[in-house]
Amino acid sequence: MRFLAFFLAISIPAAGAPALACGPDTDCRLGDRHYRIALPEGEDATTPVGAVVFAHGYRGSAAAVMKNKGLRRVLSDMGLALIALKSADDDWVIPFAPRHMDADGSEEFNYVEAVLKDATARFSIDENRIMAAGFSAGGMMVWNLACRMPEKFAGFAAISGTFWVKPPDHCATPAASLVHIHGDSDPTVPLTGRAILETRQGDVEESLAMYKSLGGFSPSGKMSVKDLSCQLERNAKGDILDFCLHPGGHSFKSAYVKFAWERFEAAGKL
Repeated sequence: MRFLAFFLAISIPAAGAPALACGPDTDCRLGDRHYRIALPEGEDATTPVGAVVFAHGYRGSAAAVMKNKGLRRVLSDMGLALIALKSADDDWVIPFAPRHMDADGSEEFNYVEAVLKDATARFSIDENRIMAAGFSAGGMMVWNLACRMPEKFAGFAAISGTFWVKPPDHCATPAASLVHIHGDSDPTVPLTGRAILETRQGDVEESLAMYKSLGGFSPSGKMSVKDLSCQLERNAKGDILDFCLHPGGHSFKSAYVKFAWERFEAAGKL
């Protein structure tokens, strides 16, 4: 019933009803779901800007993402909007997630599609310059988005999270550009995963191998930027697949989001 109510609410708006104001401190309502948005400071509200759609970690929220002043400042300085998602449950309702073992992810995928449609209608967002990013459980959501709807984003930045259990048997094509960032000694989401309740986290190398095969990526060198050491892959279309490690555990830096955006920008994807 929740799923049906959500789609009825976003597909049948009241005739002549004005769009409700929303932003970093107020929910943008989509039926029984919502998101929040922070536009870059000092920008002309009529000039289209790029955006980062951010998926929070376990038990996170759109409101909590907006309280990350560092992330908001970094993106604002880059002239980008921050769009913060909110999971349907404490965690993202995606395949093999704890307490959602039978989920196919459609509830979250349809929600993200609705967010993109709503945000680009309400605000001056350049729909060709949108990157998906997420940390921890949000990184797992990002991998699922890259698999299910690669055409909806210019690139995907997964930080400290990949698929639950294993990569899907099938992903949508063509493959997109993706940057994966992880701590080399992460105890919360280890590179090889760990068991949680009746499921387990996936293996990062397996996910990368799947996507490499899907997109026809091949090695294109290495690079080091500050605390990141990256193995680079590229395909014939110019898409990139970067795997970057940092020394340490389960940690997030706003600079990682900026790094991923700049990698996609340098590849001509943004």
